[in-house]
Amino acid sequence: FKLLGFLDVQNTPCARESILYGSVGSFVVGLGHFVATSRVRRSCDFAVGGFICTMLGYWFYCRYNYAQRKIRQRMIREGMKNKLLFEGSAFDPERKQTGNERSNS
Repeated sequence: FKLLGFLDVQNTPCARESILYGSVGSFVVGLGHFVATSRVRRSCDFAVGGFICTMLGYWFYCRYNYAQRKIRQRMIREGMKNKLLFEGSAFDPERKQTGNERSNS
C-alpha cells in the first residue's frame, strides 16, 4: 500500500520497519510522558515527536546498512567474475609462478 499517496511501503527498502519502529517509539514516549506528568495534550505532542524521531533515526540507520550491504554484494560479484575470468591464466593471483615464468617476465 502507499503511505500518504507517494511512499510505496512494500517496495521501498526499510520503509515498513521504520514505520513500525516509529509507532512503537511513539507509544513508549507518549505513555512515558503521560505517566510522568499526567498531561494528555502534551503527551500526545511528545508521542508525535517520538514517532518522527524514531522513524527517521531507524530510516537512516537502515538505509546506511542497506547501502553498505549493496556495495559489499557488488564487490563480491565482481570478485567472483574476475576469479572466473583469470582462473588458470597468467593473471591469476593465486597461481604460483615457477622459475621459468619469473625469468621470462
